[in-house]
Amino acid sequence: MGKITVLALRAVLVVVLAGTVFVQAGMVWALVSGNDPEDGSLPLTPLRLITILGMLSAQVALVCVWRLVTMVRRGTVFTHAAFRYVDVVIGAIVAAALVWFAVTLINAPGQRDDPGVTLIMGGVGVAILGVALLVLVLRMLLAQAVARDVQAARMQAELDEVI
Repeated sequence: MGKITVLALRAVLVVVLAGTVFVQAGMVWALVSGNDPEDGSLPLTPLRLITILGMLSAQVALVCVWRLVTMVRRGTVFTHAAFRYVDVVIGAIVAAALVWFAVTLINAPGQRDDPGVTLIMGGVGVAILGVALLVLVLRMLLAQAVARDVQAARMQAELDEVI
């Protein structure tokens, strides 16, 4: 991975992390201060709490991606230590999907006249779960690469003994 790519990715990660923290702080302030402009059309308090949790799952994934990028730059990504971060990313994506399904359930009663919106939202939740499955497949590829790296190191050690 080139330096420019790493810098660009880290810049995006910082911007998204800062943005989510800013929005979370605003939502927490709205909940704590009681200055809630809720007009009753949507249950804003549960939606705010769910959104805060959803952003937290995104932040956890962002931190893990940062750590994985660091491992790539150091050349240590093909070790067992990388699995911890990939597993947390998978868990964060699944948590985000569950949060999205919760938003869908809260929004569903307001969509009785147009149930297609609820179906589309459910489809988005399934797509988020699909991303988790994609990362799981990538985790399996990482496992194969780590196993081959370990095997290559063992074979190199045997070859060094013979020579």
